[in-house]
Amino acid sequence: MLQRIQSIWLLLASLSLYALFIFPLVHNVYVDGKPLTIMVNGVFQDANGQLTHTQFFTALTIMTAVIGIIPLIIIFLYKNRKQQVALCYSTMLVIIGLSFWTEKSVEGVTNGAQLALANFGIGALLSSISILLLVLAVKSINRDEKLVKSADRLR
Repeated sequence: MLQRIQSIWLLLASLSLYALFIFPLVHNVYVDGKPLTIMVNGVFQDANGQLTHTQFFTALTIMTAVIGIIPLIIIFLYKNRKQQVALCYSTMLVIIGLSFWTEKSVEGVTNGAQLALANFGIGALLSSISILLLVLAVKSINRDEKLVKSADRLR
């Protein structure tokens, strides 16, 4: 039963979490006169057109990778739809916590400086997109559960 629509939503949610490693959260932020790009895996400084890794977010990187695996695991729990729904809601809460942690990491690097809207990258939206995809997966799982219950009534 891996061809169900919720499998696609869960796969896209996982991919959007792993896209945090590709897309910056904040870019072109000047801290102490140096342009910085902040990603989930650390801070990159622009020196002569080259990005050099200046600070690592090891724990944040590991947690993002672990949280990205959870929607993939949920796909294979298709026999227990109630557990799938519970894990989807739990994952949403964990992603909210990850977003808060990411925001605090960015705030720590920028020393609380005001960021313009132009400084935010695509990575700032990806956790919200993954939560939206998880909500769509929950709706599809519930629809699937209703279909199974109605088929059981007909027997």
